[in-house]
Amino acid sequence: MSNEEGGNPQFYFCDCFTTDNIFLKDYKLHVRFVSEQQFRLDYQTLLRRLGCVTEQQFEDVLNKISQEVDRRRRLGVASAERAAAIKDVYHPLHPHVYRLQESYLAPKFKQIVEYCRSPGASEEGLSDLLEEEAAARVYRFPVFEKSFCEELVEELEHFEQSSAPKGRPNTMNHYGILLNELGFDEGFITALREHYLHSLTSLLYPDCGGRCLDSHKAFVVKYDMNEDVDLSYHYDNAEVTLNVSLGKDFTEGNLYFGDMKQVPLSETECSEVEHRVTEGLLHRGQHMHGALPISSGQRWNLIIWMRASRERNKLCPMCNKRPTLVEGEGFADGFTKHPDAPLNASCVLT
Repeated sequence: MSNEEGGNPQFYFCDCFTTDNIFLKDYKLHVRFVSEQQFRLDYQTLLRRLGCVTEQQFEDVLNKISQEVDRRRRLGVASAERAAAIKDVYHPLHPHVYRLQESYLAPKFKQIVEYCRSPGASEEGLSDLLEEEAAARVYRFPVFEKSFCEELVEELEHFEQSSAPKGRPNTMNHYGILLNELGFDEGFITALREHYLHSLTSLLYPDCGGRCLDSHKAFVVKYDMNEDVDLSYHYDNAEVTLNVSLGKDFTEGNLYFGDMKQVPLSETECSEVEHRVTEGLLHRGQHMHGALPISSGQRWNLIIWMRASRERNKLCPMCNKRPTLVEGEGFADGFTKHPDAPLNASCVLT
């Protein structure tokens, strides 16, 4: 019996996953690669302006793209292999942090969720409980207790120092952990999304899938003076994103937000947003943003890309076309085969 026959949707990738939005860190540029001929035609002049002036430098770019495309093509199999190996060889330092408990949540967050669940809850009433930033529809609120953040970071560091295999979160973040491979999805992230965050997103983002979030990708990224110190301007492969600062001690490294992805950067004024430990920033996935460099210390962030198949089945947010589906493992990239299927239990109408 397939997942869909059993009542659980099968999730897919769009085939643009292996061709689009490949990030060239040295040039802070996202590119599309279908063939070398297409790539030279589309990007060679721009890359020269950005400092890629010799043929050897261009060949180095092509080699990095080839490695990234190969990583993406092998992602499902490689991720499943890593998850199995981690389960066999890794011994958690704090086993209890893998299952969400109410005691981990900040009292203010629980108050916010309780309001969202109450009869007559409205976006206006919810806004009174949240801190809205200068950037439109970016909200700040406490998510976790500080003691939990400390234990979670200890667990992540313990895993990082182990011999267990590790994958990187995405093209842009080279240092971090994919939480599904470590075993956080079912008992922690899914519970957090379905039982808590869904209440907020339904009120705040009904226009971009906030009532219909049915999958996610969750990962942790690390910023360190000897590793990644910042994050370039980008948008997320998500309908709604939660970004929680877990610690540790760091200075600077604020986030900044521009406009939605359709608006050119040259026409955008960016708003800087302080990122405080234990607090989360909730925003639309297509809202352009980045992270300024930290100037000392180390910072860990929990990122949850929340996805609504009813929205993305109509238009892939990465290639801006109706998705061409490719099979994937787990939540894949949140696409399903039935764009006009009836609302599921996590999709609320008003």
